[in-house]
Amino acid sequence: MSFWFWNGLRRGIQTTRYPKSMELERGVSPGRPVATSFKSSAEAEQAAGQCPVGAIVARDSVADLELGRCVYCQRCHFGARYPLDWKYDYEWAQIFPGAQDFAVLPKPYRKSLHVIVVDAGDCGACLHEVKQLNNPLYNVHRLGIFFTPTPRAADVLLVVGPVSENMRVPLQKTYEAMPDPKRVLAVGACAISGGVFGRSAMSAGGVASILPVDLEIPGDPPPPLAILHGLLVATGRKVPAAGAQVS
Repeated sequence: MSFWFWNGLRRGIQTTRYPKSMELERGVSPGRPVATSFKSSAEAEQAAGQCPVGAIVARDSVADLELGRCVYCQRCHFGARYPLDWKYDYEWAQIFPGAQDFAVLPKPYRKSLHVIVVDAGDCGACLHEVKQLNNPLYNVHRLGIFFTPTPRAADVLLVVGPVSENMRVPLQKTYEAMPDPKRVLAVGACAISGGVFGRSAMSAGGVASILPVDLEIPGDPPPPLAILHGLLVATGRKVPAAGAQVS
């Protein structure tokens, strides 16, 4: 304990330089599985069969991945007979597949963005990562990004959780109270696809079944820098993952 005390006094507050430069410190991201080529279609099918939520799909000899369904159990990589490749990055935000004519927010929002966070039945993991954005390491205030409890002052609605039945109406009212232009970010596997909860009488199976989603940030949970990347994509300060294009 004394080591961390004196180490903190010696080094001072360490704030990431992202997005001006990539963050290379260890531990800022758990990494993610990526599509992997195998010697045969049988091996690809066996690799896909290791996934408990069906996020891996075998296409010929390639084990492809639907990141929005991935719950990061890591069975497909660590200790797997046919492991998927693993990439240690964090710029994961991408345009939601069902988004119609997604466009970044106008230029004035780049240095003044207000975000409202709605816990729509989250287990606590994704919400915890969102909270980290306010700590000294990430310090999103330096980028002109601020969290607000008031939907009438919010530009971005950031949702975590699969949208439980009790949160369906509050989520809709929050969205309706926000002024235009506004954007919706689904953060985490549960908010994107329902995750392990799926769709049921008590779970909407993701935000898109209730609201028009603009961007998705996969992960279970996604690291803070992945969430920050999504907010920067919404304002045009970063490009989406996978080479997606925006208008």
